[in-house]
Amino acid sequence: MIYWQLFTAFLRIGFFAFGGGVAALPLIEKEIVETFHWLTRSQFLELVTISELTPGPIAINSATFVGYRIAGIGGSLVATFSFCLPAVLLVTLLSHFLFRYRDEPSVHGFIKGLRPAVISLMVLAGLSLAQKGMEDWFALVVGVVSFFLVSRRKIDPLLMLLLSGGVGILFYR
Repeated sequence: MIYWQLFTAFLRIGFFAFGGGVAALPLIEKEIVETFHWLTRSQFLELVTISELTPGPIAINSATFVGYRIAGIGGSLVATFSFCLPAVLLVTLLSHFLFRYRDEPSVHGFIKGLRPAVISLMVLAGLSLAQKGMEDWFALVVGVVSFFLVSRRKIDPLLMLLLSGGVGILFYR
């Protein structure tokens, strides 16, 4: 039963996760925290943090971690497969369509029209995570400083994550 719940939950998320991994996080949170109550909101934020630190797409990492947490290795395989299945099917179908009609002005217009919507979904996901993840003044300061250093000073994001984690160890000890 748990495998079927994981399969259907992540299949639903996979079908509606337009805009990439970050945009899928609110959908994952809704299913995992609010619908099935598999994780608390705090545990979900920890999962997102770990998923961001590990190599690979954040949404796929999140599916894998949730599946493992709920049902071990089998759960991680089911959650990851069902999350990826809609994208594989849709990309296969779209690539056939786009290859065939790539020179049509309406296809170019459609893609250009999608970009702002996808960007807005990513921004909304980022704002949602910021509101839930910045629990105190110190977290807010670390977030703002990290954003500034990565975006303006071109500090390597992985280095910034490691530095922020180190500062977190010192401050929250």
